[in-house]
Amino acid sequence: MIGWSVIRVCDVTPPAELNVPLDRTAPSMARAFLRQTYCDAHHARVLDEAELLVSELITNGIQHGAPPIALRVTCDGSSGLRVAVRDGSPQTPLARDAGPEDDSGRGIALVDMLSTSWGVETSEAGKVTWFTLT
Repeated sequence: MIGWSVIRVCDVTPPAELNVPLDRTAPSMARAFLRQTYCDAHHARVLDEAELLVSELITNGIQHGAPPIALRVTCDGSSGLRVAVRDGSPQTPLARDAGPEDDSGRGIALVDMLSTSWGVETSEAGKVTWFTLT
């Protein structure tokens, strides 16, 4: 399985990880985990956006990725909250052009629009899709 990127973390909150179940409870579990583990010293103002985007990435991982799926929340001091979702598929997520009547297809577009930065790290063992919010 592809590993997590190593980044500098703040002195207040250590990185936190969750193995995500492969069912419909996963997005709500990921949001609850995020609320419990984010760094309240640095990132209270971005929590709403982070919850929306983590739901999108977890849903994408379940629908288009491969098990196992894991979530990692990291505080990078005052320079950003980083959220990453790892799954076992090396296929890069693609932004779709969802129409007004479409029920899905907006996840990556939302990540692109709302995050400070985002990206995908791939290997033969899978990928990590991440975003930062400042």
